[in-house]
Parts: sequence; structure tokens; C-alpha cells
Amino acid sequence: MFKKPIFSAIMACAALAVTAVPVQAMQRDNEQKAARAQMMAGKGKSLRSIENKVLPRMAGSQYLGPEYDPSAQVYRLKFIQKGHVIFVDVDGRTGAILRERR
Repeated sequence: MFKKPIFSAIMACAALAVTAVPVQAMQRDNEQKAARAQMMAGKGKSLRSIENKVLPRMAGSQYLGPEYDPSAQVYRLKFIQKGHVIFVDVDGRTGAILRERR
């Protein structure tokens, strides 16, 4: 059958795979809470207002979704167009587009 070291390594990998998803989900939840708290305190724009500004500029692209960096207060909106991923970074405080990377 299995030798103990090989079996232990397989079980350790399985345990890591199971715990990775909840950690990512918790991190995403914390990002959303931070963004909402800053917006409610009047220190930032809502995601909806940022999307309303950026989405029309990206006609012909498929919107993949946002990420938020609470320490920098920057939204990163992700798009795909003709097989290329496009990132649009937006200042969460002002709604100003900081950069677009193709």
C-alpha cells in the first residue's frame, strides 16, 4: 500500500486545497467591508458609480469584475477583449482613472 511519508504528503496537500478557498473568500469579504465603510464615511465612491464611469469607455469588452485594495483605496476593474485581459485602476476616493493596462 502507501508508504507513510507519501500518504502524509498527499493528505497535507489535500488539507491545503480545502482551506485555500475559505481564506480567499474571507479576504474578499474583508475587502468589500472596507470599501463599504470608506464609502459610508464619505471617503470614497461607490463601486456602482465607478462602474458607471468606466464601463461605457470599455465598449466591446467583456467585464470580468472588480477587485478592491483597501490600503491603497484603488479599484481594479478587469475586462477581456479579443483574448487580452485589460485592467483599469480607479481611485476609490475620487473615481479618477489612474491607469489602464492592456
